[in-house]
Amino acid sequence: MSVKVFVVDDSAVVRQALAHMLSGNPEVELIGSAPNPLLAMDMIRKNPPDVLLLDIEMPGMDGLTFLRQIMSSNPIPTVICSTLSTEGSKIALEALSAGAVAVLAKPKLGLKQFLDDSRREMVQTLKTAAKSKPRGRPAALEAHAGKPAPAQAPALSSVHAFAMNKPVVIGSSTGGTQALELMLTNLPADAPGIAITQHMPEKFTAMYAKRLDGICAMSVREARDGDRLVRGVVLIAPGGLHMQLQKSAGQYYVKVVDGPPVNRHKPSVDVLFRSASECAGRDVLGIILTGMGDDGARGMKVLHDGGARTLAQNEESCVVFGMPKEAIKLQAVDEILPLEHMARAILQFDSRA
Repeated sequence: MSVKVFVVDDSAVVRQALAHMLSGNPEVELIGSAPNPLLAMDMIRKNPPDVLLLDIEMPGMDGLTFLRQIMSSNPIPTVICSTLSTEGSKIALEALSAGAVAVLAKPKLGLKQFLDDSRREMVQTLKTAAKSKPRGRPAALEAHAGKPAPAQAPALSSVHAFAMNKPVVIGSSTGGTQALELMLTNLPADAPGIAITQHMPEKFTAMYAKRLDGICAMSVREARDGDRLVRGVVLIAPGGLHMQLQKSAGQYYVKVVDGPPVNRHKPSVDVLFRSASECAGRDVLGIILTGMGDDGARGMKVLHDGGARTLAQNEESCVVFGMPKEAIKLQAVDEILPLEHMARAILQFDSRA
């Protein structure tokens, strides 16, 4: 059965190019299109699509406002397809936080060639989105929206200042931006150091880290080669590069390196997890969150077999129960938890001798 797609984009050229790209493909069916959200509302209400392919910057009502309305009333799996300037990338991050499943960047020039070249990726993304369980922005995240991290974020406690540094490594993909935000905003300023690989395009990771830094008690930043992973710090792998955990003289730090994609991804969760097992052994906590595919499953098996504690997000709270499911299949997971319990699990792990 084909995936029913509806396109909302103010450019007639884009709508025509997408229609041409999707036509004749038995896996997807373009059931309609509209130049703006106002016209799209009635159309998708009468004939609901499996997936909405949505532009961001449009006259009248912008795509982000439209997305929030959809997610608050009748969630539809939504893929953002937009030209991602610096400002556009910021808005696209807002869209992911609001519940969009994925973001595809389209160029301002050479659109037809781009769509021809990315046909396979587009179709696969639409198929995966159709199987997802989109969610509006949780109330817990709305409480943080637009608010900075606590002005008087607690200093590192004396108990923790000299405690053993037991790092946490996290892997996530589709739905992960929202999941990570919920988890990290529930951690105190002196939580253990966290290294994260989230599948995300190159332009996004620095802005995403900056966004999280503004609402979390912990310090969050895009990782640079040689950054130390210490208490109170969250390092996010840069888009387009792999991140490895290393240890020297009792201190953990990250190595940011180029290289071929692993499991079709760069950064790859497997790369982070395998390196964490090599340098931290039993003293590391591995967490795998929502995401399509199997990246991280084999790396989590290495962590688990090496004595590390491993956790997976449960199916009910995942947008896409792909990566956790594959890790569970490999018997690489000690415990399966709902997303809202992950922050507590990190602190419990940290408190163990």
